Amino acid sequence: MTPRLLFLLLGAAGAPALAQTPGPDEQTIVVTGRGLDVAVGEAVYDTVVIGRDRLSNAPSNRLEDLLREIPGFQQFRRSDARTANPTSQGATLRALGGNASSRALLILDGVPQTDPFGGWISWPAYDPRRLGEIRVVRGGGAGANGPGALAGTIELTSAAPDELAGLSARLAYGSRDSLDAFAGLGVPLGPGFVAASAAFARGDGFVPVIASQRGPVDRPSPYEQASLALRAVTPLGSALELQANASAFTDARERGTALSDIDTRGADASVRIVGRGALPFAALAYVQVRDFSNLFASAAMGRTVVNQTLNQYSVPSTGLGARVELRPRLGPAELRLGADWRETEGRTQELFQFASGVPQRGRVAGGRTRTVGGFAEADLETGAFLLSAGGRLDRWWIEQGRLRERLLADQSVITDTRFPDRGGWEATGRAGAAWRPSGALTLRMAAYMGWRLPTLNELFRPFRVGADATAANAALAPERLEGAEAGIELRPAEGVRLGATLFVNRLDQAISNVTLGEGPGLFPGVGFVGAGGQFRQRRNVDAVISRGVELDASLASGPWQLAAGYSFADAEVEASGPALPLDGLRPAQAPRHAAAATLSWRSRGGALASVTARYVGSQYEDDLNETRIPDALTFDAILVMPLTTRLSIEARGENLADERVVAGISGAGIVERATPRTLWLGIRWEG
Repeated sequence: MTPRLLFLLLGAAGAPALAQTPGPDEQTIVVTGRGLDVAVGEAVYDTVVIGRDRLSNAPSNRLEDLLREIPGFQQFRRSDARTANPTSQGATLRALGGNASSRALLILDGVPQTDPFGGWISWPAYDPRRLGEIRVVRGGGAGANGPGALAGTIELTSAAPDELAGLSARLAYGSRDSLDAFAGLGVPLGPGFVAASAAFARGDGFVPVIASQRGPVDRPSPYEQASLALRAVTPLGSALELQANASAFTDARERGTALSDIDTRGADASVRIVGRGALPFAALAYVQVRDFSNLFASAAMGRTVVNQTLNQYSVPSTGLGARVELRPRLGPAELRLGADWRETEGRTQELFQFASGVPQRGRVAGGRTRTVGGFAEADLETGAFLLSAGGRLDRWWIEQGRLRERLLADQSVITDTRFPDRGGWEATGRAGAAWRPSGALTLRMAAYMGWRLPTLNELFRPFRVGADATAANAALAPERLEGAEAGIELRPAEGVRLGATLFVNRLDQAISNVTLGEGPGLFPGVGFVGAGGQFRQRRNVDAVISRGVELDASLASGPWQLAAGYSFADAEVEASGPALPLDGLRPAQAPRHAAAATLSWRSRGGALASVTARYVGSQYEDDLNETRIPDALTFDAILVMPLTTRLSIEARGENLADERVVAGISGAGIVERATPRTLWLGIRWEG
């Protein structure tokens, strides 16, 4: 069913190209390529917007780095997608992390983007130069966008026709023999338009282990990544348009030693119909296909020899979904009514327990999850007041869960566990209000709930990192969040904005990797753990509570712009039973402090320059708060100088001060760093 559905959706992507061009007497219709307008009620929540100009002029041209300019955004590791293991690259906000799955909902043109099997995000698939806008809602609960928005929502919108008009191309050469290339083309086609873009990046990489701890096995970590996106939009009437998207990506990395190759491949397709008439509506259907492979190795004492520990040779997964939303008006109120469906299916196929380089055992683990939900919200704007309230009801299923392990020598079965199917209901709601007594002042407050279903990875796949082993848990319960916030926004003068938000979030049944024992010994779900290794299991701890403040400021004066933000999040674990040692501790990989500021300048002649400072506070590597990762301050910059009206040169720099940004510390004390200083020189063509 899945290949057929993918074929149909890819075919639909080409349908606008076959649309009949209107005759000379027909009315000209302008298409937007966008979804429905942002609902009025979204203004009651803490929202940050990254616009097209910043997306087109990022120092690293990497989406995850742009999002780090929003204080409070974080991934499980500080590395970007050139060196980090993809399984550590989930997104979260407000220090509600603690594991590598996403607790923020990332969507592109309405389609959820987390990996169907693991819940992480394949960042190389999203080149910011093909986007028109990013809206980040910190908090806000489930709402109309569906499950997964515990910490917030990151909404990506593809660039509009006028933003992609003509041909654009960029080519840059950088440190460590790196190459960064992008090309985009947008052309009108009858009353609609088509757009295509492609991106390619490669580099020899850097050695992740710090210099003082390296051994003969340590080497640079090369990467090669590419993505392609196709969009077509055509009107179906004066207030109705069809939007079709198709994309694909490939991502190959190495983690700095032999036998640490990682490959990810994926393809997406979606069709959306948007109506902007008397009854605005949007209807969406999509399919995602992913495959992932990962080699794991451990370095012996002195880092002189590398031994393979796992060959996760294929993780095929599929995501299917559909969504419909109506926007009727009822007197002065605007309603949002709709329903959504999402299904994920996948499995990990791997070889493990190596002896003299030969695997002794094989494992297959996976299953299927489904959610179906409906939502209703009402927004009322009257005078200086804005009120918003709504709720949603979701039904979920976890099905076909299986863990099968066998001896490779004779194919005898060691374990063949089929987990019972189960399901349940989740009811959530949210409400907020904003008061604008004047054009310069806005006060707002909101309360909300959200929930997240465990990923197939968390439910069914045990894993090892070095000497440590973590067992899966097929009995995991969904995570639930309750939150409240209050904010103020001041605009004391033209071009000046100041904002502050106080928040408290409680994440009940938070899924965490809980330390339960130490090797050597045999442990359930993982087998033998050697001396110095930790045994952990994914478990629901009682709660993670995060309280804090988010500050934002912007200033625009002539050619100059300043944007700055700060986040303080004091997060604490509530735990009992086997997880009691975590009670009162801070979630792993959750910094208290984060700040960012960008100063930019643009001339009338098209020259531009910007410098960005990012600070992240210290955080703990582990759930027991025994290993601290130090804070880090980095500086990025970009300079673009036009040579003609279409041709420009650019110079970019990442981590200009060459700060040692610690990305992780292993159980053996090996320190891994994130991207060192990286310099780029390139050319641009804007047709």
